[in-house]
Amino acid sequence: MRDYRQEIRDKKRIVVKIGSSSLQHEATGELDYIRMDVLVRELCNLRNQGRDVVLVTSGAIAAGKKAVRLDQNAPFQNPMAVKQACAAIGQARLMMTYQKIFSEYNQVAAQILMTRFTVEDETNRVNAQNTFQELFSMGVIPIVNENDTVATHEIEFGDNDTLSAVVASMIGADLLILLSDIDGLYTDDPRSNPEASFVELVEQLDDSFLRMGKSSTGSGVGTGGMSTKLTAARIATSCGADMIIANSADIRIIHRLMDGRNLGTLFVARPDDAFDLPVFLKRLHEGGDGKEEQHA
Repeated sequence: MRDYRQEIRDKKRIVVKIGSSSLQHEATGELDYIRMDVLVRELCNLRNQGRDVVLVTSGAIAAGKKAVRLDQNAPFQNPMAVKQACAAIGQARLMMTYQKIFSEYNQVAAQILMTRFTVEDETNRVNAQNTFQELFSMGVIPIVNENDTVATHEIEFGDNDTLSAVVASMIGADLLILLSDIDGLYTDDPRSNPEASFVELVEQLDDSFLRMGKSSTGSGVGTGGMSTKLTAARIATSCGADMIIANSADIRIIHRLMDGRNLGTLFVARPDDAFDLPVFLKRLHEGGDGKEEQHA
């Protein structure tokens, strides 16, 4: 019998996604520098082991709102423009903070901003893949976020859960780690149903698991709930990457996962040659679930 957890120890190209709520102090919404420092230290340690590492980070819009002391309850004539302006402010502040911390560990980081069209357009997709590959060859850790300053809908990718799975598929990653405010997948929302059971391993992501997804999120900061994480699992596993949903309460869980510890929910890779990522994303963006992508 395969020991899927022990196989995690051998993964060579890893994408780690962290959400807005995991980067901020709950009471104030300000960046939590200690948590960011621990995150960067964990990623640098993976890089020092000779692995390729990508960080997909949220937090730009929230950081921008805090920077300009935006009143969340104030009426705006153009809420989308306000959101995009805050993203422009916050992305610069977020990257400045990351760069400072990465430099403390003698590590170089790079910024990559993506939209849905980066993936759907073949030329853009190949250019992005080439950029990632060159950064890996230089020993650099790419930091990825959605380009909210030009994206006109919050569902260009849907959220950074989906974005991280897209990145994992584009670069041929063999592991995606989603750090969340929940331990992993449950049979129901454990916040409202104390009878919900925890799911440690998903060997085959079928409809019975997909129905467990919820469109709600436990955080007022982030945008992704369990439904988006299961969408990410469909993309990642179909493209050949294992995926783990784990609790970000202690960021050091990253190295514990890499040691093969039985933490979080592990989704086992099931490569599907018929899976068409650009078509899947287009259907998802149009309001479908992407299930017909292999027939397109």
